[in-house]
Amino acid sequence: QVQLVESGGGSVQAGGSLRLSCAASEYTYMTYYMDYMGWFRQAPGKEREGVASIEYDGSTSYADSVKGRFTISKDNAKNTLYLQMNSLKPEDTAVYYCAADRINWGLWPRYNYWGQGTQVTVSS
Repeated sequence: QVQLVESGGGSVQAGGSLRLSCAASEYTYMTYYMDYMGWFRQAPGKEREGVASIEYDGSTSYADSVKGRFTISKDNAKNTLYLQMNSLKPEDTAVYYCAADRINWGLWPRYNYWGQGTQVTVSS
């Protein structure tokens, strides 16, 4: 069983930065269950959308809306996934979720394992 816990959300003014973390539980190891991981977000009244994804070899993909502003990374030794968010905009406001799977879903929200989400609010 893969258990993921996000943290690092909060409120920030436009132009600010936040770093989200997604920690795997102590009973979860960075095995093939987590070869592919991603960050997603969902704003009120909107569908969940892919923000960034990372593969087991470190290859990354980003939504066009966040390219150049967000960076996804992971620390296998700490069993933790990160999302560094810079130059935040009000339209980035959403609940952010991390996800993991053995299958490469990329930015498609079909991952098998999900965290509970963390709120990010960007004010103008």
